[in-house]
Amino acid sequence: MKRKRILFVIAALLIVTSAGIYFYYGFLFKEARHIESEMPDFSIEAAKLLKDYDSDPKKADLVYLNKTIEITGIVTKKTDSVIVLENTVFCLFTQKIKDIPKNKKVTVKGKCIGYDELFQEVKLDQCTINKQNN
Repeated sequence: MKRKRILFVIAALLIVTSAGIYFYYGFLFKEARHIESEMPDFSIEAAKLLKDYDSDPKKADLVYLNKTIEITGIVTKKTDSVIVLENTVFCLFTQKIKDIPKNKKVTVKGKCIGYDELFQEVKLDQCTINKQNN
């Protein structure tokens, strides 16, 4: 009788542990996205993206938020790891960027993380330069 109880408890523990591991890796744990290797969901001009957010922020969030998007515009500000396109789209890079002069037209791919009402900018992170135009 005791032996059956011990086997039952061990089997129950194995089932509960297996279910816990399945739940954690199947639903809770998500690997980080690699935006650089993803295809963009949208390709859009910087001015158009800001216009969409200005006209209806909730609708724009439904369309763009957490999506991989490709933005084209002229670089108006630049630091080591940030460029701003058309004074409206803030692009944060994962590493230092160089050889991107101001007033140059570029296409940037990144993940849209929303609209900053204080600075009136659309924010992108995990950005990469897709191409530099003349």
